[in-house]
Amino acid sequence: MGKNKKYGGYKSFQYLEPGTDYKVYKLVKQVNRVASHIIELSKTEQERFEEILEKYIWISLHEHSKVYPENPGLMKDYIRSGRIFIGYEGLATSGLDAFFEGLHNGTGSIESKDPWAWENIIYQIGMYLSDIDHQDFLFLAKRTEDIIRAHEEGKIAVILHLESIPNIGSNIDKIDVLYGLGVRCMGLAYSQGNIFCSGLAEKFDRGLSDLGYEAIKRMNKLGLAIDLAHVSDKSRLEAIEASDKPVLITHAGARALWPSKRLVTDEALHALAENCGVIGIEAAPHTTITMNRRKHSIESVMEHFEYIADLIGIDHVAFGLDTNFGDHVALHKIFAKELATSATKEALPAFEEVEYVDGLENPSEFHNVVRWLIKHGYSDEEIEKVIGKNVLSVLKEIFGS
Repeated sequence: MGKNKKYGGYKSFQYLEPGTDYKVYKLVKQVNRVASHIIELSKTEQERFEEILEKYIWISLHEHSKVYPENPGLMKDYIRSGRIFIGYEGLATSGLDAFFEGLHNGTGSIESKDPWAWENIIYQIGMYLSDIDHQDFLFLAKRTEDIIRAHEEGKIAVILHLESIPNIGSNIDKIDVLYGLGVRCMGLAYSQGNIFCSGLAEKFDRGLSDLGYEAIKRMNKLGLAIDLAHVSDKSRLEAIEASDKPVLITHAGARALWPSKRLVTDEALHALAENCGVIGIEAAPHTTITMNRRKHSIESVMEHFEYIADLIGIDHVAFGLDTNFGDHVALHKIFAKELATSATKEALPAFEEVEYVDGLENPSEFHNVVRWLIKHGYSDEEIEKVIGKNVLSVLKEIFGS
């Protein structure tokens, strides 16, 4: 049902009165905000694209569906208002049947200055669910069968994804609370680390703590997917070994192609494959650059994809583009401290900064991945695996259904 998405035109919070119930911001366009390149296909290739759109389930392992103000200087004020718009229109053109929703992870300082404070995370979850509950195009997914249903019914399933365990102290039972609220994927730590394990931005890599091991056990028992995108190298290897179920690296790339701490070592990629897990290739600005392509675009992103698929097998690769609707580069600069972006850029080779990632600028352009794969000779079976089947297979193992 990819080309027959049943989007009825709903806009976030349209059940409220603008200017009275919430502050109004002029938001960016969700489609064609910038002149991002769409890969051209021949007539025959386009027909094949349409068939793939219709037949196969499309899943992104990590996106932020929020829509930002046109004026980047208003981003902090907008986020602190707590009422962030969802890009329904853009998602309707993406081809996606399901995506892992990263909310405002790392930037959502709504109730307090700490974005990982419990009250901030609960606020984000509650507000997001309140909005999607007033429409019937996006819906909360709790089981793999929900993703299949979204494809069959022309809707989009949302998997709630926290990029770190919030600041819950030693109260592991709060992980159950998050599961009860609909969270189905969670990282152990964000870049700066926490009491559970080291993050990738920390200079001293202590790996998992005792609480970290407890958290993994609880998440395995709950059927809550473990994400290792932002943890340290030692933490990642220890978590893969400790988990009884497959794990995810929802949005990253190969460090062998670009020497950033944000990317994953070959050793960890091999361990992930042995664990039967999956990695999502990301496209957030200035992440999946390569030594061959130092100007970030869909071409450098796909170089990471091909390298990892060759290294560990195509059954373990997917896409978690990590995009949003708005100026992503400005977001990184404005929230540099909270996102620890400087720690992942230390001692890197020279590269050309971009205003956006050409070809994969926002979630509406996920279909460009499929167009690229068609253009580069991938079979239908291979495309089916990397755009959804691999993720769905792993989620069945984790969720139990």
